[in-house]
Amino acid sequence: MARIAVFGANGSIGHRVVSEALDRGHTVTAVVRDPAKVSREHENLTVVSGDVLDPADVSAVGQGQDVLVSAVGGGDAAGHRALIEPSAEALVAGLHALGDGAPRLIMVGGAGSLRTPDGGQLWDTPGLPEPVLEIMRAHGDALAYLRGAEQAIHWTSFSPAATIEPGSRTGSFRTALDDLVVDEKGESRISTEDYAVALVDEIENPRHVGERFTVGY
Repeated sequence: MARIAVFGANGSIGHRVVSEALDRGHTVTAVVRDPAKVSREHENLTVVSGDVLDPADVSAVGQGQDVLVSAVGGGDAAGHRALIEPSAEALVAGLHALGDGAPRLIMVGGAGSLRTPDGGQLWDTPGLPEPVLEIMRAHGDALAYLRGAEQAIHWTSFSPAATIEPGSRTGSFRTALDDLVVDEKGESRISTEDYAVALVDEIENPRHVGERFTVGY
């Protein structure tokens, strides 16, 4: 069983990753700004406070872990700009400081930079509102940083489908690398529950170290 730390453990994706990992018998450290807001109790769950933008906090949380998951979200466009790419920098710096003992990083990414069936990228879709584009670009900048980081860490960026929302845990989905996963109707969807399943699958069976991958039905 793995030792997993999750930044953003109170968020829509983060808390589902925590639940999925605990249900599979892993040991989880939930990293949040206010531990009092975490109501769940479990024998394999520890709740701590931490700031994903502080490399020292990243190092402290990462010490002794096998995997560190960043599931933080910035809310609106301005929040994403202030958090997503800067958090990638802090995560890399904090994990690099741990040297050979650093855990693997899995960072929740965005779908905007995924290739669409017509050969473009999702963020090139006509008519997207500017705030949505800003959020997409923030995730794209974080991915670009991970790909270009000089510090040697083991990272994975995990992009969701174009639409991700609460739903059912089916355990049935498809994965790809940089291409948007679409169904027979041309739609790209995934539930947050199945996204969490795919993420914990990647923890248990690493197949995408040093690259981005995505998921969809």
